[in-house]
Amino acid sequence: MAHFHHVHLAMLALACGAAGAQTPALDAPASYTHAIPLTVSGKNPVVQLRLPPAVYLNARSATLDDLRIFDAAGAALPFALLQPAAQSQDSRRQLPVKIFPVGLSPGDTRDIRNDVEIKTSPDGSVTSISTRHVASDKTATEATGALVLDIGSARVPIDALIFTLPDGVSNYQAQVELEVSDDLRTWETVGYASLSWMANSNRDTLSNNRMEFGARAFRYARLTWRQGKPLQFGVIIAESQELTELAAAQDSISLKPHAGRFGTDFAYDTPVALPVSRLSLHFAGQNVVMPALVGQYVELPTTQGSSGTRWEFSPRMQATFFQISQDGKLRNSGDIAVDEVHALNWVIRPQAAVADKPELRLSWTPATLVFLGSGAPPYTLRVGRAHAKPMQRDVTLVAPGFSKAELQGLETAVAGPLQANAVRDTSASDAEAAGKAARGRMLALWGVLLLGVGVLATMAWKLIAQMKKTE
Repeated sequence: MAHFHHVHLAMLALACGAAGAQTPALDAPASYTHAIPLTVSGKNPVVQLRLPPAVYLNARSATLDDLRIFDAAGAALPFALLQPAAQSQDSRRQLPVKIFPVGLSPGDTRDIRNDVEIKTSPDGSVTSISTRHVASDKTATEATGALVLDIGSARVPIDALIFTLPDGVSNYQAQVELEVSDDLRTWETVGYASLSWMANSNRDTLSNNRMEFGARAFRYARLTWRQGKPLQFGVIIAESQELTELAAAQDSISLKPHAGRFGTDFAYDTPVALPVSRLSLHFAGQNVVMPALVGQYVELPTTQGSSGTRWEFSPRMQATFFQISQDGKLRNSGDIAVDEVHALNWVIRPQAAVADKPELRLSWTPATLVFLGSGAPPYTLRVGRAHAKPMQRDVTLVAPGFSKAELQGLETAVAGPLQANAVRDTSASDAEAAGKAARGRMLALWGVLLLGVGVLATMAWKLIAQMKKTE
């Protein structure tokens, strides 16, 4: 029995060795067809990178499953892929303000805010302002007691007023109160400000000429004085903040056509990783109009009894592409937006005869890669391996606790030139290698089983021989 036990262990070890000998290679830098060296400062562990076009042109997966970041030791680093956040540009819009002074007789200290008569035109513009009280001295000249401002009909949120002194005045100080209204009857106080201008003998001026308050839209404003002498300013400008949405920067590629599978189709081979969002056609001629269907070739399953691959044109949209030179200016159809598409081919099917063979321009918005430099630099980005498993993570596992603003402000890695992997591309044969490994394991197991049968037969023969001797 001891001899049988030793034989069993030997057979098990042989089976394990045969199975392990066919195990595919581990995920390593040499498994990828292309590499892009990355340069970082080394001061920050969490770094971002706007994916270069070469990543999309050489990836083997529509979802970038074969994207990796390796450190100097060949260890894979954790990373996340983010879509670019919407960007906005902050600008200031300035609106000129119409100024209407409210007169006040010398020595009159009454609150004139409710003692004025304001006349407007049908469109709401202020035309004139006068006080209802009668001055005791008919010859006295009324002084400015308050200012009524007409902002205009723009109806944009105002958050600041900028004041300019009248000619001849260089030094001035006052505290003012600002009220706003939309109907000239109901007024609401929105802010106070201390305004000051100080000029020296060299005519250098130090000023605080700005009044800021919470942004709001209003048609009229009223300025009154809490301290200082009322003054009719030379110019008052209203400021409004404007946020302009900026489209995310896009990358693009131009493809030359080749003959399609049917009729006069133009076909364009496309890297599958491109997340195409816009397309356009560019003609060699200057006066071309081409209505066309845009789509892809789709492979159909073969029917019973047929041989070969069947293809079908699947239209996605219809558009009219053109390029016309008119009055010395070139007009073209420009970019056409499409839902994000990953495809191995694009097909243009003209609906009218065209001699030109247009180039297809495809555009996409690249993702932002955020990775954690937990290993030793230098780092390399690798891409180009079929059947690779996705390795990207949620951004909270790469940069935990980072806000959106902090993610946008991360240090940006600098991508170097694309390098073709000098080592044999094992990615293209991964599936074949896996199949060979499975077949190898199966053959090894069958060999072990046959060997076991032989061993058992030998033991049985020896046992029978011993029994015969005993008899």
